[in-house]
Amino acid sequence: MKRLAVLALVLVTLSGCAAIPTNTQPKPIGPKDSKTTNTVTAPEPRQNLDPITLVRDFIDATSNPDRDFAAARAYLTPEADKKWDTKNPTIIETAFATVPTPLGPQDKTTTVLLQGKYVGRLGNDNSFVPRLDDLKQMLKLERNNENQWRISEPPPGVYMPQNLFNSNYRRVTLYFYNREFSVLVPDPRYVVIPPATSIPTRVTELLIKGPGDAVRDTLVSALGPDTDVFSETKEADDGALEVNLTKVGKDLTPEKSKQIVAQVVKSYSGVTTSRVRVLVDGQQILPDQRDYRPSDVSATAGESLLALNANLQGMLVVDGSIRSLTDGNPIKGPAGAGAYGAVSAAQSLDGSRLAVVYRAGGGMRLRVGELEQELSEVDQRATTLSRPTWLLSSGPKEPGAEVWTVVDGASVSRVTRSDNGSWTAKGVNITEISPFGAISELRLSRDGTRAALVIAGRLYVASVVRHDQDVALRSPRQIQPSTLGSSVQSIDWLSQDVLVVSSSLTALPVTKVYADGYKLDRYSQSNLTVPVGSVAAAPARQVQVIDPSGLWSASDITDVWRASGIRVSAGALVFYPG
Repeated sequence: MKRLAVLALVLVTLSGCAAIPTNTQPKPIGPKDSKTTNTVTAPEPRQNLDPITLVRDFIDATSNPDRDFAAARAYLTPEADKKWDTKNPTIIETAFATVPTPLGPQDKTTTVLLQGKYVGRLGNDNSFVPRLDDLKQMLKLERNNENQWRISEPPPGVYMPQNLFNSNYRRVTLYFYNREFSVLVPDPRYVVIPPATSIPTRVTELLIKGPGDAVRDTLVSALGPDTDVFSETKEADDGALEVNLTKVGKDLTPEKSKQIVAQVVKSYSGVTTSRVRVLVDGQQILPDQRDYRPSDVSATAGESLLALNANLQGMLVVDGSIRSLTDGNPIKGPAGAGAYGAVSAAQSLDGSRLAVVYRAGGGMRLRVGELEQELSEVDQRATTLSRPTWLLSSGPKEPGAEVWTVVDGASVSRVTRSDNGSWTAKGVNITEISPFGAISELRLSRDGTRAALVIAGRLYVASVVRHDQDVALRSPRQIQPSTLGSSVQSIDWLSQDVLVVSSSLTALPVTKVYADGYKLDRYSQSNLTVPVGSVAAAPARQVQVIDPSGLWSASDITDVWRASGIRVSAGALVFYPG
């Protein structure tokens, strides 16, 4: 079991980081997680604590989730202990305050105000749910028989400062399929770290429960609805991690078995470096291979659909012309020659098609077609159209057949290609999005399951839900509201669940933001001037941005931004396929 011991050591080391680790986890999953092999009674609070200190110590005690937060429960009266709900921790900013009320401590009872800002909470599915409002929570205390203060009315659940959450929970990324079963999509969750050896079991439990609440109508699982664990998920004697399932479904065809393997192996790729062995009722699921690594399942995971061709190096819109990001020269065809007077554009993921927004008749129009040929005009009249964004194609060699744009900031149009080659605009249901304000930018994730939007300068992420011909954006969440505010200028997807965001903030010209909203990383500020008006990002590509002084690139958040030799004018845009 040496490998799991090493894994435990690594997780303990990661838990000390100031920012939440790339893999982080929240609350216990069900009754199994509320138990531990540790049978030591939780220590009593320090003697003779004043109410303010006792409440602060109570909040600090939430750092220990063992035995259903027994350490924190020691600060409660017996009656409060019975009622206290610990299922879905609420995360608050690290800098919180405990404020005495005007009356001050009475003889036997008192109140203390807990103040600060909410960060979010863990949902029933162990996903992070942002929360925007200020924290003002009154706690009541009373003296017990030993004349010690205890909390008689605690907060409605665990209120955990962010630094403690970072130390005790780990992010794990589960994978589920899009509805076409063509590509695996990340679905991040959070689970309690200690003990580290139980993390694989927790991942299995979450995987069996299926996609998270925000993507439940967007993603599907290869595991049947009755799937259960046949035995504990643990490391075998030969070092492989065994995931032993049962009741996975009646129609266990070879294709379905491959999909299950890919989904399971990808879901453990951030948890273990060991080989993964997928069993059903104790028997290996596929006869031709026993153990798997992530590279063994890349085809079934649909990774080729998401990978950009090495020859597709990106493009620019400069002075109405579409140009190559490689050398700044115009691309071949009318779009490169400036025939349309392009305002913005997007290249399909496979590189074969182009969508161009241009000015015409006092408004804007859209043209779509083959990259170096005459583009067809779409019957979509508008005062404004946002930068287009392409949907994932149906196969590795299939060209893109659907492109989205925002019309007049108030509606979303998806333009699809019919069998006869014409392009037709259709509406997207954005009922849940509309109340937030005018939409200035929309980017589909390259797997087609999420949409990032800039609405009134704020960043949102929504799920793309499809039912036959009806398409809607559901479950919108504002991302990093307290940090980014209404300063967002441009967005693009760096990976399936990570965005690069440019802003007008001097301290945050470019950031990397996780799509669930929990984590934000700052790119270097060096050489950039705000506002950074255009950003392009993609897997295995440098991040490209355009600020008032020109075109810049960086490979990582610690890189100094490097100036490009390509000169761009004001209002220029940079973009990768997608």
